[in-house]
Amino acid sequence: MKKKARVLFVSQEVTPYLDETPMGLIGRHLPQGIQERGKEIRLFMPKYGCINERRNQLHEVIRLSGMNLIIEDTDHPLIIKVASIQSARMQVYFIDNQEYFERKHVLVDKKGAHFADNDERSIFFCRGVIETVKKLGWAPDVVHLHGWFTGLTALYLKKSFKDNPLFADTKIVYSVYDDEFTTPLHKDFAKKVIFEGIEKSDVELLKTPNFVNVNKAIIDLADAVIKGSPKINSDIDKYIKKSGKLVLDYQSSDDYVNAYSEFYDAVLEGVEELVD
Repeated sequence: MKKKARVLFVSQEVTPYLDETPMGLIGRHLPQGIQERGKEIRLFMPKYGCINERRNQLHEVIRLSGMNLIIEDTDHPLIIKVASIQSARMQVYFIDNQEYFERKHVLVDKKGAHFADNDERSIFFCRGVIETVKKLGWAPDVVHLHGWFTGLTALYLKKSFKDNPLFADTKIVYSVYDDEFTTPLHKDFAKKVIFEGIEKSDVELLKTPNFVNVNKAIIDLADAVIKGSPKINSDIDKYIKKSGKLVLDYQSSDDYVNAYSEFYDAVLEGVEELVD
């Protein structure tokens, strides 16, 4: 019997834990739809401080917590929490850390200014996802990244963990959204990202860490790209077209689940071009 394909969803936003947004709705309903179509799924998101733990019945998973991740020579405790969406028979894993995620906002403060440490928050989240999946011993066939905040997962999987048997055959799909930030990330972002197996040449684009360059770096590492919003940054759109990657254009809410499921199959089968 052919084994079920395994899809790991790494999402910047998931409804109902945050206010409804197009990305958050996809983060919530896509995993359920893919699970209902016979694939095995896992879903991860950051445990932002504005998520009500009591109302959403989050609880810490002690056996997965307890590790420290080092960023800029500083130890940061990794805490894993989990909640269930009962109607979907689906668990959600949350990456938490008091310093990075206790504040009551997502990526911008109450005045709309981007947090100065969003670069480190992204590093911590992406590395935390991978370390947790390793502890679970769960080998994903496809890793689907939603939003720029999740993108470094691609870098670490392709460079730092490429020889780990769990990820040896993993394909990476990246959904590009209109989640643009106008203030560049920290000027030392490229330096902070460096980890085992990552060379300076791998993070050249991140030396100028604006929204376009961060997305270009993720696209370079992805095996396939999906346009998650009806309209995306024009420079990124042009870059996608020139990338030579397998690309899925924006899909309406009526049929995106089927289209994404078929797209995963095409990626796993090594299809180089989609045929209408």
